Amino acid sequence: MNRQEITNFIQEEFDVQGEQLWATFPDYTVFRNQRNKKWFAIIMDIEKQKLGLKGKGKVDIIDLKCDPILIGSLIRNDGYLPAYHMSKKSWITVLLDGSAPDEEIKDLIHLSFEIVDKK
Repeated sequence: MNRQEITNFIQEEFDVQGEQLWATFPDYTVFRNQRNKKWFAIIMDIEKQKLGLKGKGKVDIIDLKCDPILIGSLIRNDGYLPAYHMSKKSWITVLLDGSAPDEEIKDLIHLSFEIVDKK
C-alpha cells in the first residue's frame, strides 16, 4: 500500500480525515480517533539512514499503535521496524515500499484503531 491508498482506506473504514500538524513537515499526516482524539496512525517520509536502511533518500512509513507481543514478532519480518520517533514498546513502523503485505497493513491499522479506541 502506498500513502494515498492508506489515506483512502482510513477515510473509508473509520471516517477519519488526516491532519497535517506541522508546517515544517507538510508530508506528515496524523490520524486520530474522533471520539477521544488519540492518534492511531501517522504517515511520514523519513530519510532511510535514520531508519537504519541502506541507500539515500526518503521512504514513506506508517507508525501504528500495536500490541507489544506482536511487535516482537513483526519486526523479524521484512517491512517492519521498531517505531520511529514513538514508543518502541507500543508502536511499530511499517515501510510503505511494498515489503509488507497490504492485508497485514490493513489489519494493523484496524488493531491500532481498536487499541486507541479502548482508552
